[in-house]
Amino acid sequence: MTIMLKPGSTVLFTGDSITDLWRPPGEDRCGYPLLVAGSWCFTHPDRPVTWVNTGHAGDKVMDLEARWQADVVDVRPDVVSILVGANDMGWRTLDPRGRVVPVEEFAAGYERLLAPLVSVGAEVILVEPFLLPVRGVIERTLHLADGDRFVRIDEGVRAGWREDLNLKIQAVRQLAVEYGAHLLAADRMFAELGDPERWSEDGIHPTAAGHGVLAEAWLELVG
Repeated sequence: MTIMLKPGSTVLFTGDSITDLWRPPGEDRCGYPLLVAGSWCFTHPDRPVTWVNTGHAGDKVMDLEARWQADVVDVRPDVVSILVGANDMGWRTLDPRGRVVPVEEFAAGYERLLAPLVSVGAEVILVEPFLLPVRGVIERTLHLADGDRFVRIDEGVRAGWREDLNLKIQAVRQLAVEYGAHLLAADRMFAELGDPERWSEDGIHPTAAGHGVLAEAWLELVG
């Protein structure tokens, strides 16, 4: 069933760097939340909506949980869109302080995010985390909220990530069923599109085109 956005509704996006679109000075790129808002304003000028983005680069489920009350629940949004999981998948390899986040811990924390949204009557969109099968070795500097970090991602790293992420994607899908949330099956969508380097250079962070198709898929859930 399509989510109906009424005039005056508040839509809140939250998650990690994919939603936050943290970027260094001089790099101008539109993320999917901004593309969604712009498209909606153009298509539905008669139904103005308040758009809020509380995404934070580097966040895992546990980090969202720590700021959930102030950043999400207290806003009392009509729609909440969540995209999180890439850092839960990659924490052990991207951060020297990281560790493996078991799927049971991931799912339990994610459920604690969803439970209070029931009390405020918010519609929920869960965007499943994704990993695109780009090839070769990626060496790059990640621009995270706590500073820049140089990382090297090869086929072995991505294989381990994929095994871990498959379990977390299944957890998100199950939570969507249990909580009656709308699911945006982003991992499946990107897999079906093919040509992974077009949508993401490193397999995790979307290109401008990748953000564009995410925005299009998101807008198909509302009306």
